[in-house]
Amino acid sequence: MATFPFELVSPTRLVFSGEVEQVDVPGAEGDFGVLAGHAPFISALRPGVLTIRGGSNIARFFVRGGFAEVNPAGLTVLAESAVPVEEVGQDVLMQEIRAAEKALAEAKDDAERWKLTEAAEQLRAAAVQIGQASSSAAAH
Repeated sequence: MATFPFELVSPTRLVFSGEVEQVDVPGAEGDFGVLAGHAPFISALRPGVLTIRGGSNIARFFVRGGFAEVNPAGLTVLAESAVPVEEVGQDVLMQEIRAAEKALAEAKDDAERWKLTEAAEQLRAAAVQIGQASSSAAAH
């Protein structure tokens, strides 16, 4: 399978850099997969699991915030946070979900309520996704 350059960058460090075969990204408008030769575009990220595939290697990271850019030079993901799935505990995600729900309860208008409802739903979906990723990794 053809490869392409990929970089995953957080504010504090370069998390991953290398040639990969495929990257599955949690986009704000839905998950998308990138292969070599993908059409250029930019997408905001939602909280979720980013999966990197190269040969027989698979790496998964929980990402939050930021954006992904596909261009002729490859794929770059700039994430506010990028942590290996193995290091993300369900308790941490549950705390974030509770904080989002508390903020939702205190929201002052519909626009803020909509935004916070979306954030809480995305965090719940990420918690399920991380649970599935952890289960499949343990099975291998």
